[in-house]
Amino acid sequence: MSRRITRTLVAASVVVGLGCASACAGGDEKDKKAGRTSATGQSADGPKGGDGAGAAEDKDKDRAKAPGKDSSVAPDADEPLTRAQLKKAALTTGDVKGYKVEGAGSADLQGASSPAGPAKCQPVADMFLFTTDPVSRTSLSRGVTAKDETDASVTTLALLSYGSGEADDVLAGLRKATGECTAYQYVGYKYSGVKELADPKLGDESVAFRLVASIEGAEVPAAYTVVRDGSTLVAFSSMNMLDADEVEVPAELVEAQLAKLKKATA
Repeated sequence: MSRRITRTLVAASVVVGLGCASACAGGDEKDKKAGRTSATGQSADGPKGGDGAGAAEDKDKDRAKAPGKDSSVAPDADEPLTRAQLKKAALTTGDVKGYKVEGAGSADLQGASSPAGPAKCQPVADMFLFTTDPVSRTSLSRGVTAKDETDASVTTLALLSYGSGEADDVLAGLRKATGECTAYQYVGYKYSGVKELADPKLGDESVAFRLVASIEGAEVPAAYTVVRDGSTLVAFSSMNMLDADEVEVPAELVEAQLAKLKKATA
């Protein structure tokens, strides 16, 4: 099987898996927590379209800024970034040599959280959909692929904006979960081989881990790197069905995204 075909299969498997997980997670959870915002920054039962952006959402998320504050002024360290600021900070094609960045596609199928079993794996299960507890105030996600079509990796990045102290809580919960969780089930799918990786020591704090997702009969190894920069989380997942032992989040992508975020919010 060629690497080009495999990369297509990985992307298709992720789309199917994330789509089902989001649909399943959006049911009972919405009934329990009406009005709870999803990881896309929208109401759990609100509309999504394109890359998840929309004028209504941007306007809604701008409520986090102080009344009358000039949007060109850099936000306070603990102030949630708006959707517009996340867009400005997100990687685009041309920022990192050899990579193509597109609208997230499957990553924008994020839904509300659904219970994972066992419960100690909940933060890991949620991060597969780039949703968290507490939920982000707003978010943005992008799909990244190598221009070299022999590279079978499919990478997704997400920028998640939080209120004061919330991003710290998310990282603390994720770090604890990756140290205790080894396998779990989430909305009908099985995930195994959860393994905490060495701290990449990026940003204000960071967490890295691996797992294997069983999606529609396919075993999809995935690596995650999640970095906190103030009240914003930079989260990356990378999946590769050919090089299971070598799957990793490209360091150059993480470093470039952190640098662009820092520059955009300076």
